[in-house]
Amino acid sequence: MRVLVIEDDEGIATGLQAHLRQLGWAVDMTNGVETAWTALRVEPFDLVLLDLGLGDGDGAEVLRRLRQAPVGRLPDAATPVLVMTARDQVAARIECLDMGADDYVTKPFDPDELAARMRALRRRSVGRAQALLKVGALEIDPANRSVRQHGQPVELSAREFGVLLALVEVRPRVLSRPQIEARLYSWDNALDSNAVEVHVHHLRRKLGEGVIRTLRGVGYFVSEDKA
Repeated sequence: MRVLVIEDDEGIATGLQAHLRQLGWAVDMTNGVETAWTALRVEPFDLVLLDLGLGDGDGAEVLRRLRQAPVGRLPDAATPVLVMTARDQVAARIECLDMGADDYVTKPFDPDELAARMRALRRRSVGRAQALLKVGALEIDPANRSVRQHGQPVELSAREFGVLLALVEVRPRVLSRPQIEARLYSWDNALDSNAVEVHVHHLRRKLGEGVIRTLRGVGYFVSEDKA
């Protein structure tokens, strides 16, 4: 999952980035309304964590602009937004939710609870109610970042898990290499030109050749009957 953190408190922002990266997510950070809007216009994000009290304005302006944008193009109006703020008044929560926020937490918050809320938002955004993903003989647990095949655990690296999860979440759609890269790598990650191909090769070795298929010239998809 690719996450944009919009937070002008450097301590909170770096702490969040470290925690979410430990969970295997790609995290980018901005600290103002305009820098956040620029990021949303040029990069696809699976979820936005939005502080309201930003140095150059109210974070609610980012939410307002985003919800007025077209769906399916950048910036994508359907991007889930979780507001995190010190404003704990009921009226402030109601206003944000009515503006289009998907969830709301007040500071200070527990990072593990925040992560659970993020996973819930991700499930809803891809139209999935269950916590576990099942494809053929594969069972994927995003919370624990674990995979079982025919009931047996499969050890995957963080990147391998990310590629598999990205493909399973959108099945039967095909994801191109740039689309997979956009989900896995933040701005400050060094990226080898063949990184995705290497991860797919390792996944095929561990899961079997037929699970991840290639549509030549387009990208990759998960074959349910081979999983």
